[in-house]
Amino acid sequence: MHATDQIRDLLQTYERALNTSDAELAASLYTDDAVFMPTTLPTADGAHMKEAYEQIFSAITLDVRFTIDEVVVASADIGYALTRSNGTQVVKAANITSAEANREVFIFRRVDGAWKIARYMFNKAE
Repeated sequence: MHATDQIRDLLQTYERALNTSDAELAASLYTDDAVFMPTTLPTADGAHMKEAYEQIFSAITLDVRFTIDEVVVASADIGYALTRSNGTQVVKAANITSAEANREVFIFRRVDGAWKIARYMFNKAE
């Protein structure tokens, strides 16, 4: 399978992890030294990735779909993607559903033959 297709598959798995609130799966998609920079939350590093997702999933439930705008394989071991996500989120404490839309930057690194998320940042388009 071509590297671009492997990265697309990784993004689909990440989407599934978000939509099933699976913190363990989400964390497993990152490199050991990854950095995750979510909007309005503290930056998380590889050692704390699972806890970061557990915190997110304890507060909200997501139903989002990613649109991949660009996937670039820059070298044998480095790639990146620009994506947009759209859907809904439910804030659990208030049981309020609202639209959820972000734009994302993913940087990937191949580790032991598998593509992983090395850096991830997202923000609101508006």
